[in-house]
Amino acid sequence: MEEFVYIIDDDASVRRGLGELLRSVGLGVQTFESSQEFLDSKRSDAPACIILDVRLPGRSGLEFQSMLQNLGIQLPVIFISAHSDIPISVRAMKSGAIEFLTKPLREQELLDAVHAGIEQDRTRRQKAELIADFRTRYDSLTPREREIMNLVVTGRVNKQIAAQAGLSEVTVKVHRGHVMQKMRAKSLVDLVRMADSLGVTTTPTRMK
Repeated sequence: MEEFVYIIDDDASVRRGLGELLRSVGLGVQTFESSQEFLDSKRSDAPACIILDVRLPGRSGLEFQSMLQNLGIQLPVIFISAHSDIPISVRAMKSGAIEFLTKPLREQELLDAVHAGIEQDRTRRQKAELIADFRTRYDSLTPREREIMNLVVTGRVNKQIAAQAGLSEVTVKVHRGHVMQKMRAKSLVDLVRMADSLGVTTTPTRMK
């Protein structure tokens, strides 16, 4: 799948120059004159990042970065600016930008930031796909199996689970086996990791 870079800058020469550089190293590129144009566009569902000018007409780059977060658009952002403004760069980095570069841009520095951004987005996507797979597995459990799993991942032994769930230890072992099989967990540690990813409580609670 082709990797993409979205360039948002009101300067046509900057868009053109950056586009040519990025395409020369095999990256897909879409350029936008404004943040609204980006939001209105149809974008590729591929690992990507955004190169965003700090100063844009209307909505600033920092305001747009905040809007992206509110919209759930989690693409990594690389800020570019014609001015070396430390307060703004600090604010941008604290808000999650992966880099803040000053024009004129150094080509290799920009390419390094772009590759880091794309790799970050690829990792996020892979994690999201894995969690979605865990969720599908979890949804395949019966209500009783989910109850058993939720108790297992808090560190309880079969005897404790049996007492709390009102079952025999043999029945708990059977349900536990089904849970491990359906979740495709190779070990308790593996099951706990899945539960953590799904937000299932894994903190031990005191037995009454």
